Amino acid sequence: MPYPKGRKPSTNIPKLPAEMPAVDNQEESFNVKRSHSSPQGAPKKRSAFVDITNATKTHGSNHTKKTTKKVQKSSTVSVKNEANLKRLGSLTSEGQAEKIQLGKSGVEELKGSLTEEPAQDQPRQIPEDFDIDKEHGSDCFMTAEYAKEIFDYLKGREEEFVLQDYMQKQPDLNQDMRGILVDWMVEVQENFELNHETLYLAVKLTDHYLSCTVVMRESLQLIGSTSMLIASKFEERCPPCIDDFLYICDDAYKREELIAMEINILQALKFDINIPVPYRFLRRYAKCVRANMETLTLARYVCELSLLELELVPERASRLACACLLLALTTKDLGGWTPVLQFHTGYTVSDLEPLARKLRSMLACPSDDKLKAVRSKYSHNVFFEVAKIPVVDIQKLEEALK
Repeated sequence: MPYPKGRKPSTNIPKLPAEMPAVDNQEESFNVKRSHSSPQGAPKKRSAFVDITNATKTHGSNHTKKTTKKVQKSSTVSVKNEANLKRLGSLTSEGQAEKIQLGKSGVEELKGSLTEEPAQDQPRQIPEDFDIDKEHGSDCFMTAEYAKEIFDYLKGREEEFVLQDYMQKQPDLNQDMRGILVDWMVEVQENFELNHETLYLAVKLTDHYLSCTVVMRESLQLIGSTSMLIASKFEERCPPCIDDFLYICDDAYKREELIAMEINILQALKFDINIPVPYRFLRRYAKCVRANMETLTLARYVCELSLLELELVPERASRLACACLLLALTTKDLGGWTPVLQFHTGYTVSDLEPLARKLRSMLACPSDDKLKAVRSKYSHNVFFEVAKIPVVDIQKLEEALK
């Protein structure tokens, strides 16, 4: 659980083993965030611009000379412009060019066009029964008029971040090692009281970096903690500092190593880290059926458990969010996939069938019982103890998928 403000985090956080085991076959807290001061002291302050500004002062004599040259150049240009205008005037003839003159009638027409009322906005192309944003039409912070376009854009952007099973390219890593790392990242997110979007983005950054870079197991925790740092800078208003992540790693790495890894990850991803995550889609899609907070939390629990599964890494974030919501709705007897959900998500029940069965199997038979961070987290009453809800019956799920 979160630790008091101004104090070091609890040492109960399990550290990743120095040497990862080699296996052959294998809403949130309502507490106030702590001040992310460094456990070893705050970084030195400095002026933001003085250190990087080295502009020299301009001498008066040089400035005068430059001004004189500019005046001479401007006079020369004006002469050339007059000559060009005369030449254009001589070349102008009927059929080639017409002089545009704004007469009295033109002025009146212009005034009339300026005094006309602006054209009304075109009606939105969303059926009234499917418009889930109309209740927020007067709230400028909800951007109701752009909400669907925003999520359609995020859904289309997913295609730029599709991953495949990259573990075959990692000779020194395996699936279990990744699971241990993600389980540890869940605990870091909970103890630092970070947003859930930060956790999802950090896991995405880790997967994308591992998919294009061969690493040794000794660097795996460094990659995970650095991904959390980058994601915190992207998602948090008050992100933890570097020293916080060094402390949470039990000082296994140096500050220079973490900064160097940050550069490597950003360069490997070409600084494009705005990766769509399923957590955002879940909030949007749950609104389509007016799901209560307990149902939404259950879907988030299933979604967060999926972060541990290497098999689900290639799944699109929007499709994964839909399958988690469908499983939660079926578990709570709130109906199946509705036309409103199909309209806003773009997925039919047949599109979600295989993934929904995988998620149900994941809940019933976890791939690793030792990874308990997510289940322990969602067993708390803050999250409605959704981890203790029995898994939906397979026959009940099959009926919902028909």
